[in-house]
Amino acid sequence: MSERSLPSPGVTGWEFPRSAAGVRHLAGWAERAGLPVEPLLVGTGLVHDDLDRVGTVTAAQELQVARALARRAPHAAADVGRRYTAESFGVMGWAMRSSATVGDAVDVALRFIDLSFAFVIPVARLEGDQVVADLDAGALPADVRRWLLVRDTAAVATVLESLVPGGVGVVTSVEGDVATLAFSVAELDRPLVRDRGADRAAAEAACLGLADQHRDLPSTTADVRVLVAQRVRDGAPMGQVAAALGMTERTLRRRLAAEGTGYREVVDEVRSGLAARLLAVGLPVADVASRLGYAEPAALTHAHRRWTGEAPSRRRPRR
Repeated sequence: MSERSLPSPGVTGWEFPRSAAGVRHLAGWAERAGLPVEPLLVGTGLVHDDLDRVGTVTAAQELQVARALARRAPHAAADVGRRYTAESFGVMGWAMRSSATVGDAVDVALRFIDLSFAFVIPVARLEGDQVVADLDAGALPADVRRWLLVRDTAAVATVLESLVPGGVGVVTSVEGDVATLAFSVAELDRPLVRDRGADRAAAEAACLGLADQHRDLPSTTADVRVLVAQRVRDGAPMGQVAAALGMTERTLRRRLAAEGTGYREVVDEVRSGLAARLLAVGLPVADVASRLGYAEPAALTHAHRRWTGEAPSRRRPRR
């Protein structure tokens, strides 16, 4: 255990674009609490009827929603945080759930923290026989600082505890603008009960691709890329992806066309990106083909030649 290390968070600041699912989570909590949603959106340029159609929001927009909710429900931060699950975070949650151990899941969460809805970025370290994570909210606006600190601390603790039966025994404390979470370092080696067919390599490759590109992608295209990556082993049927987005295939085609692309193009982009990463780590061509939803390696070879002009075998590392 002495040789173990924890990664630095993938970002240090909170001003990164986010999935609109973060705003939908806050709005959903408000609705369940009997609070009107529209007042939460004042000043964001968003309207309630559009929330399900918005793919990405700015950090400032989500911050404004959080600020409005904090004013109306000042004591609700911990409860809001406890409503998050790993699955709330889309592709990052998929990668966490596909991890072999708690330590692997923590590694994913830290490296891809910008795929979450966090405003207070956790910084983790090993301290004796404890894993200790500090959350410093000092850089956030004073009027919402404490609320977000309590919310994010509760969210991190809840997701950690959900990874294994019985939890990992997280102990939290909040003092001033800083919160601390701690649990035994031995918990990092506990195996996760993974979903059948969980594929950590594909999940992490999807995280890398999204982290590299999500800031530059139009909203619908970004959402489709995530959903395609999750379903690529099964061929990523367009009907399933459209249904996951709450729209018809026709609407999805129209949205993608307005963003200058098409569904097959997005599937190709996801497959080519995943293929490059999976081949780069040395996976056999047949395994890569299976993970990308091709019935035969020959289909991957044909597609790969179309993408790159060469056979996939040439992209595997030489030994």
